[in-house]
Amino acid sequence: MARTFVAAAAQLGPIARHEGRVPVVARMVTLLHEAKARGVSFVAFPEMALTTFFPRWHIEDSDEVLSYFEASMPGPETRPLFDTARDLGIGFYLGYAELIPGRSGLNHLGYNTAILVDSAGNVTAKYRKVHVPGNAVPDASLKLQHLEPWYFDDGNLGFPVTETMGGKFGMLICNDRRWPESWRMLGLQGAEIVALGYNSPSQLPDNPAQNALRKMHHLLPMQSAAYQNGLWIVATAKAGLEGGCHMMGHSCIIAPSGEVVALSATDGDELLTYRIDLDATQEYKRFFDFKTYRRPEAYGLITQRHE
Repeated sequence: MARTFVAAAAQLGPIARHEGRVPVVARMVTLLHEAKARGVSFVAFPEMALTTFFPRWHIEDSDEVLSYFEASMPGPETRPLFDTARDLGIGFYLGYAELIPGRSGLNHLGYNTAILVDSAGNVTAKYRKVHVPGNAVPDASLKLQHLEPWYFDDGNLGFPVTETMGGKFGMLICNDRRWPESWRMLGLQGAEIVALGYNSPSQLPDNPAQNALRKMHHLLPMQSAAYQNGLWIVATAKAGLEGGCHMMGHSCIIAPSGEVVALSATDGDELLTYRIDLDATQEYKRFFDFKTYRRPEAYGLITQRHE
């Protein structure tokens, strides 16, 4: 991949609770063909792209819970996505629920995971979500359940940066975007482009005062992170009314300047593209010049305290 290439955020509209992977993968394959027609070399799909966002429910059927997890990647139903991307010469980021071998039951079955796949169809990196938000146990008093810590373990792979497809790629997932430490861990390793998938409600019924700020709070930390770490961001949503919860959408591509250079316009399947220049990151990396100006000896509280 050249240092200048077209990247795309492949937003997905809603996925029904009991919808199988086959029609979802078919939608993603359609987006890949559109991407090829528009000269795209790299596509970012959403967090948990293959299924509905099941942590919004306390599910008491172990077979249903297990059905949302991937025992292998690719598997029989996801193989067409990999094959199509390889045939088209497109690399991609994909979020999914990763099953830990041998796990079963109703909770703590695995990780909220993303992988990076190169244009030859090879998995080159894996990331497991570090900042897993929500309730560790079901709470029926809440109007909106968010049970990621009930279903998933905390990520244990750190924040890898991978040299692939002509650049230095990092990955994050959803809530990770709100934590400056996530971005700085990638920035310290020289990341030039970060792919991030998410499923974010547009409304918080248990905290309605935040509703008008949701999209601003979505963009603000990423714009700051892009500028402060000198990197591109491709952030991709699952959007629309899914399982009674409206997901905000607002997929975007953000330049190292902090500018939003592409923004989704719908709540459905949508491909937004932008030609990015990885060398444009250098101006901002030189400006902040971590080696000269960072003072890690003064930052001890960051690793010594939680609050």
